[in-house]
Amino acid sequence: MKARSFAVIVATALSGAVAPAFASTPEQAAVLAPVQAMFDGMAKYDQGAMRATVQPEGSVALLRKGKVVRMTLGEFIDRIKPGKDAIEERIHDSLVRVDGDLAMVWTPYEFLVNGKVKHCGTDLVHLVKMDGRWLIAGIADNSRDDCGH
Repeated sequence: MKARSFAVIVATALSGAVAPAFASTPEQAAVLAPVQAMFDGMAKYDQGAMRATVQPEGSVALLRKGKVVRMTLGEFIDRIKPGKDAIEERIHDSLVRVDGDLAMVWTPYEFLVNGKVKHCGTDLVHLVKMDGRWLIAGIADNSRDDCGH
């Protein structure tokens, strides 16, 4: 019995290495996958990789200095053009909720430019499941400069 318990613990630990550490179920990991893929594509300035994760007609609402900047996901991706700066959006402590073919991710983030935190805040991402695949239908985020770094 002890060997079996140890095997379960090891399997659980190893599964965390494959799936995002903050996903507690396979379905939550499936929901988080396109969100992380979107940010990974952004870090590589890979518009094709980003487009593969979204419904281009979906909405973006960026709350900046008391104003809301609105655009479609397609327009947002069009703005991510290769540059000399290394960019990265790190998410953590994600809250994921799933109901059938609808899901949302509420997650704190830090946005880094050349390895330094430029701003931080919370991302709110809603997703829909289409043809067995989760796609980002909308993103809203807020932004602040006082990130404690």
